[in-house]
Amino acid sequence: MKAAVLTVSDRTARGEREDATGPELARTLREWGFDVDCPAPVLDDRAAIAACLRELAADHVLVVTTGGTGLGPRDVTPEATRDVIEREAPGFPEEMRRRSAERFPRAILSRAVAGTVGRCLVLNLPGSPSGALECLELVREPLIHGLKVLDGGLRDCKDDPA
Repeated sequence: MKAAVLTVSDRTARGEREDATGPELARTLREWGFDVDCPAPVLDDRAAIAACLRELAADHVLVVTTGGTGLGPRDVTPEATRDVIEREAPGFPEEMRRRSAERFPRAILSRAVAGTVGRCLVLNLPGSPSGALECLELVREPLIHGLKVLDGGLRDCKDDPA
């Protein structure tokens, strides 16, 4: 099963800051049994993000993004994701916000979205390593099950909780 991790950050894309979150997400997804690609980080630019998501969705069953989901004026990852997805899957970001807010009340500021493009699920995650990893873990079981349903019967993910 192929997954991709897309980091969305102006500073990281320009080489001004190291990507701390993308590699951690990739490591976790590999531990879960995914074959993971990590394309170059992209700028906080709606068209650039959408183009990259379209390209990745064509060859992957899962694309997770990290960054660009807050209230900042350049945070446009949710809008770019909506430009690409065919059907929303609102339960994922709703559950991430709900459960994260129990410990970190500002989690409700996240505008993350999720949805499908063909047989690929796109999931927006926070930009911080701890927030992104926590949110991914919070939706692990429904994520794995959802990918099976979406693909019509994936069977080879390690530690399958479904």
